[in-house]
Amino acid sequence: MSGLDKRVYSYEAALAGLQDGMTVLSGGFGLCGIPENLIGEIRRRGVSGLTVVSNNCGIDGFGLGVLLEDRQIRKMIASYVGENALFEQQLLSGELEVELTPQGTLAEKLRAGGAGIPAFFTATGYGTPVAEGKEAREINGRHYILEPAITGDFAIVKGWKADHFGNVVYRHTAQNFNPVVATAGRITVVEVEEIVEPGELDPTQIHTPGIYVDRVICGSFEKRIEKRTVRA
Repeated sequence: MSGLDKRVYSYEAALAGLQDGMTVLSGGFGLCGIPENLIGEIRRRGVSGLTVVSNNCGIDGFGLGVLLEDRQIRKMIASYVGENALFEQQLLSGELEVELTPQGTLAEKLRAGGAGIPAFFTATGYGTPVAEGKEAREINGRHYILEPAITGDFAIVKGWKADHFGNVVYRHTAQNFNPVVATAGRITVVEVEEIVEPGELDPTQIHTPGIYVDRVICGSFEKRIEKRTVRA
């Protein structure tokens, strides 16, 4: 990796510097648009005590779920438990610290973190357990709670295409949480299906500008379907 060229050629290099106890932000929704190979590298490295921020925690045996299997996650900040039985088991047993956050609030906490906004007021969650311990304020006759922004040591992101400079394009619904996650990491690593030459991407189609990206790697992906339904 030299100058504006953000390319790295191994997953070991892509996650160089990842250590125990760090906060990792992960793009994806269910199994759609997840950085599956970067997650696999986290598992291979064996780092532990992680705080992981993602919409959910994959499923049993795939995605972020593999980090639960190896007890590498200390705290999970997510919107829902989803299809992951191990996530539910560790939550109910108290083995895993979990901060459940309304989905829109989670997205905004990441967006605010990337924008340098330390906190914001939202009406979502007022009067519910979500608001416990948080500052509340009445504004124009409506009640709001103060939500802190989220940033992380590493952001791991799945894109469709990128150029050498780290400009990224996502494909359809695989965009999901990836753009906001990409802005909120101290080190942002993007894995893509194709890396093209500078100038090949239409500037009007770029979702994440390269200024947010530190490393980009080209990989191959299983793209597993979370729940497949077929006719009898």
